[in-house]
Amino acid sequence: MQDRGLAAYIAELLGTLFLVFVVGTVVTLFVSTAADAQTGSDFAVIGLVHAFALFALIISFGAASGGHFNPAVTFAALLQKRIDPIDAVVYVLAQLSGGVLGALLVKALLLDEGRAGGYGNPEISGLLSSNFQGFIAEALGTFLLVLVIVAVAMNPRARQEWAPLAIGATLGAAVMILGPLTGGALNPARWFGPALIGDGLDGSDLLVYVLGPLAGALLAAMVYRFVIAGPQYAEGSEPPTSDARAVGQAVKDAEVRARNK
Repeated sequence: MQDRGLAAYIAELLGTLFLVFVVGTVVTLFVSTAADAQTGSDFAVIGLVHAFALFALIISFGAASGGHFNPAVTFAALLQKRIDPIDAVVYVLAQLSGGVLGALLVKALLLDEGRAGGYGNPEISGLLSSNFQGFIAEALGTFLLVLVIVAVAMNPRARQEWAPLAIGATLGAAVMILGPLTGGALNPARWFGPALIGDGLDGSDLLVYVLGPLAGALLAAMVYRFVIAGPQYAEGSEPPTSDARAVGQAVKDAEVRARNK
């Protein structure tokens, strides 16, 4: 279990702030809100921006905090015993605060343009007949995202150097697919900030944008624990690529085995 400090908390706040700002801005500019709009929403552009933004933020802040920027990811890390419960609470508070500040920045930049879309607030599409279907969509998208995170970034036997690219690409693809259905939030903090600032905070949305991602994260943690990692929990069949990596991997595996006894 890693020790966290003030630098990690600030990194989570700033990372979530910039993520929500970038996402809120691109959603405001590329999602059609008017009934007589001449063009439709471009979720390909929106998904690519998600991918590039998360990739850059993980590369920039990951060394300080692990690059969660998402309460669902922190929840999965807590289940994996990779973060102390107190630190997890502070992480989530920092992420929610960053989400609000990011949405405020979108509002300051695009006050009139962003009003109709709630400054990037995700919404459930009329294509879905109920909030439960939205819950399923958000849970599935978050499951894919968190599974990549725990199986690559948190797995000492994986090619961890690929983690930022794999995580960013997974988020981008999920948003391209699920964006037309729920907005593709996959992140309670990314929903909370714009919903609060855009006056779109609705208790009925908690099922979709909070419980959905948390359920997806729980399922991803279970699949990693019992399917990918197996009995050793952290060990896998991927061979080390160098002597130094082999030594480091052996030490990590021993620590995990001791922690899980």
